[in-house]
Amino acid sequence: MKNKSSVLLFIDDEPTPIASFLAPVKFELDTTRLVDGKHTLKIVSKDPNGKEGIRIVPFEVRNGPAISIEGLKENAVVDGVLPLMINAYGKGNSSEFYIEGSETPQSIPAWVWIILIGFIGWALYYLITYFDIVAN
Repeated sequence: MKNKSSVLLFIDDEPTPIASFLAPVKFELDTTRLVDGKHTLKIVSKDPNGKEGIRIVPFEVRNGPAISIEGLKENAVVDGVLPLMINAYGKGNSSEFYIEGSETPQSIPAWVWIILIGFIGWALYYLITYFDIVAN
């Protein structure tokens, strides 16, 4: 039997590994046990000769309810009274789907209003010129 490399998995700065395997590894990381936020997965590999390799993979956990906000962007400079629309919804049970609260309502974007006004203006122009040709 060939000598295999060992693999140790660490989350954040924990001194004890969450798992230890012989390579190759298939592993399922259960993020439900981690708090929401930024984390790092540190993978330490040792070959049969004792040489060590390290790889650090940053990731972000978002198991809790998703929070959506309209009316305020990140790092925005603001003053006065801000009208905000905030929605929070969880993923829920994967076997059931709830319509209410699962979508974030949003205001109509400005570009939609511009296209709508342009179309109405073009339609009025077309109607006025059409009736002017018919009247002559």
